[in-house]
Amino acid sequence: MIEVKAIAKTPKELTKFVKFEIDLYKGSDYYVPPLITDDVDTLNPLKNPAFDFCEAEYFMAYRDGKAVGRIAAIIHKKSNKENGKNELRFGFVDFIDDEEVSKALFDAAIAWGKSRGMTSIIGPLGFSDMDYEGMLIEGFNEVSTMATLYNYPYYPKHLEKLGFKKAADWVEFRLTVPPEVPEKHKRIGEIVKQKFGLKIVKYTSRKKAIEEIGHPLFQLINESYADLFEFTKLSDRQIDHYVKIYIRLLRLDLLTIIKDSNDELVGIGVAIPSLSRALQKSQGRMLPFGWYHLMRAMYFNITDTVDLLLVAVKPEYQSKGVNALLFTDLIPLFNKYGFKYAESNPELELNANVQLQWQYFESRQHKRRRAFTKEI
Repeated sequence: MIEVKAIAKTPKELTKFVKFEIDLYKGSDYYVPPLITDDVDTLNPLKNPAFDFCEAEYFMAYRDGKAVGRIAAIIHKKSNKENGKNELRFGFVDFIDDEEVSKALFDAAIAWGKSRGMTSIIGPLGFSDMDYEGMLIEGFNEVSTMATLYNYPYYPKHLEKLGFKKAADWVEFRLTVPPEVPEKHKRIGEIVKQKFGLKIVKYTSRKKAIEEIGHPLFQLINESYADLFEFTKLSDRQIDHYVKIYIRLLRLDLLTIIKDSNDELVGIGVAIPSLSRALQKSQGRMLPFGWYHLMRAMYFNITDTVDLLLVAVKPEYQSKGVNALLFTDLIPLFNKYGFKYAESNPELELNANVQLQWQYFESRQHKRRRAFTKEI
């Protein structure tokens, strides 16, 4: 018999909720665990400013007292109001390969949502676009990244059995870093610099970077991602939160900023060395030795792969070659540090403009993930 319980939103219970996922994938060569403290903070109403306009409940499933599954049910009130929907999100979902377990978890989440007036369910999604999105449906034998979910191949089969349908797909590419900047990129980069008065800006002081581009960076995300699937603009409190978390973690040499002649932020490219293997070694913990593996991967260039975490360009400059300018700066650095490959991370399959930026690279589309939905 399956028993599903709503868990308390205390650090202790949230840690158990997060660690269920890590235990489920123990021994997997492809799964990359999150940092436990980061996920606990995301789920904690006292830590995550998204709870200013979100409501959530977390459920765990048990059989004979042993945890066999988990799910987060989220109501994003701001998104629902803006889009005229009564939509329940699900995320942080994991379960053993047992249809009784997955059904019990979704039944509990849906019952909670329906009791609050929700009429449809969609996911995996989080509290914001900065959280994990999409269930893996292709690429189960590819190593995951720190920014994406991994799941076993049986997950989407369970959702289809439960009546879920495709809402949207994201695709991911593994790119081969060219030995030098492609000539086309060089030409386009020079043209956009001259035509629009753009310049590449690099920072060596983290304090200065936070002061000058911390808030503008996330405001740029709000502008450039505004029309993307299920995107809701980050609030000022969310931006404060993400500035505090993310800018302090980036490698400044791999942070490429494009500004115009008025020193206004036009585009940004954020890359970091792949932390996938380091996170696997740390098992999501900073202590006692997790920090060593992460710092070594981050700063000592021991991996041959770099993650392209973020590329954002002001809407009025999109499709005008600004992306080429970003890569004229990043590609020489990738070669300098010995990166042979780059991971694109998820891009909506219908976003042809974004995928066009890889046309001058040797690449393969190696993963696909999906948001599932159904009426409830």
